[in-house]
Amino acid sequence: MSLTHDDVERLLRLLETSSFDEMQLETDGIKILLRRGSASAGDDRAPVPSAYAQPAEPSSRAASPVAVAAVASAAAELFEIRAPILGTFYRSPKPGEPPFVEPGSPVEPQTTVCIVEVMKLMNAVHAGVAGEVVEVLASDGELVEFDQPLLRVRPFGKS
Repeated sequence: MSLTHDDVERLLRLLETSSFDEMQLETDGIKILLRRGSASAGDDRAPVPSAYAQPAEPSSRAASPVAVAAVASAAAELFEIRAPILGTFYRSPKPGEPPFVEPGSPVEPQTTVCIVEVMKLMNAVHAGVAGEVVEVLASDGELVEFDQPLLRVRPFGKS
């Protein structure tokens, strides 16, 4: 797959209209990293999430907008919601309660889709995009790595 100038412009518009500060796309040997803000061009270090200062209850906001990254899947035009930090993935707010979302659930950018727990701190992960949940990739109670895909969402307007 080759990227056209229009494709790059669409990616830039997508980043501008999202709540994310960074977007990374990698396909067929092409890697694009888009950042907004004053991040240094030579600074490839992963951002440090601000989750450690949050209370032990599920937060009403994402762990860190910089740490949450949505990556466009070029082949299927899906967005992957990725883990903002290393921790334990939970689909529901408490044991025995229904999951935040299921495949087919509609989501908005601020919809909480899961929790990643680290050191007894619960970090709400938000969709970051308006769309429909297509697939939950992580299992409840599974240890997830930083930037690991957790869910896939089909943005509204995509078929």
